[in-house]
Amino acid sequence: MRFSEEVCERLGNYVYRLIDPRNGETFYIGKGRNNRVFDHAAGVVDLAGDDSQTLGSKLDRIRAIKNAGLEVLHVIHRHEIPDAAVFEVEAALIDAYPGLTNIQGGHASSDRGPMNHVELLDKYSLPTFPQNPEHKLVLININKLEDRFDRRAIYNLVRYCWRISRSRAERAELVLAVVRGVVVGAFIPEKWMSATSKNFPDLPYADGSEAHRIGFTGVEAPGNIWDLYVGARGKRIGAPQLKHSQNPVRFWNC
Repeated sequence: MRFSEEVCERLGNYVYRLIDPRNGETFYIGKGRNNRVFDHAAGVVDLAGDDSQTLGSKLDRIRAIKNAGLEVLHVIHRHEIPDAAVFEVEAALIDAYPGLTNIQGGHASSDRGPMNHVELLDKYSLPTFPQNPEHKLVLININKLEDRFDRRAIYNLVRYCWRISRSRAERAELVLAVVRGVVVGAFIPEKWMSATSKNFPDLPYADGSEAHRIGFTGVEAPGNIWDLYVGARGKRIGAPQLKHSQNPVRFWNC
């Protein structure tokens, strides 16, 4: 099944879901035009597009469905979407379906994604993060944090493990942990290493499967640096050049 040229023209931009027929779970959200939804459902790889970052678990799921003698189901969730709105529609759906195989979160999800009332109050009432920090920084999103005041948990989440440039990371003086646009932790990285169980023996989930990524060991930033970037309850990021979009990692001065 493919859309005709006439149908493609009428659809314009659309956002779609890929669904596993074995259990009805939505496992991927995407945006596209023309027949992109059929290509994705069939597991066709578009190395010129964003598929090169989403090959792993999505294609594994598609292969498992096909090996079971079934076909991936798909739903066009919204079509005729203006160019300026398609990223927001896709992001809202990604936020609404947990456990997706999408590698990256939705557009601006960390900044405008789902939050409870406490997170919203903090986001818009906390002190503002410095506009032009003097240090070389790596800002990393750790949105799975349960307790924003548990410094040990913050450290363990922010130090392991990321698909980033090792040379740039090693130039950083500080690693800052960010949750929904609020900086909640500041650490001095002492050593960046491959994400293996040998390098991170104190982390039970460091099983070597993420060895192509890196993490670091380090210490908490001293009090004056912590106060500058984190403060008592966190500091909200206001400068556009410091905010995260889809990539969980942001460099500054590195």
